Amino acid sequence: MANAMYPSGGKAIMDGNVVFGTNDLRAILIDAGNYTYSDAHDFLNDVGGSGRVATSSALASVTTTDGVLDAADKTLSSVSGASVEAILLYKHTGTESTSYLIFYWDTGVTGLPLSPTGGDVIIQWSASGILSISL
Repeated sequence: MANAMYPSGGKAIMDGNVVFGTNDLRAILIDAGNYTYSDAHDFLNDVGGSGRVATSSALASVTTTDGVLDAADKTLSSVSGASVEAILLYKHTGTESTSYLIFYWDTGVTGLPLSPTGGDVIIQWSASGILSISL
């Protein structure tokens, strides 16, 4: 697999259903052995529970400048379980069937893969931002 925006997530951004800086964005550490990215996936309920190793709370200090989404690095405490090969970004609504999947990273992510041992895992976003939308 390669890094990808979920098509429905891109549409949700364009339709105004996902608003960076306003919505509750969260990240999930993904076990790629138990979850496979699909363009057909649109909401969090498409990501089986066994594929989720750990889920963050809301991202903080979210900014959008010149088409670049950024946020403060995120610490997930006491992470244990299956190996982590990817990170998924989604809009949290409190209901899995309405929580839009936005982006999936499994390539070029510093620190991945990792084998959680019960310690903290820090998602350190790229210095150039989480993602950019440009032509």
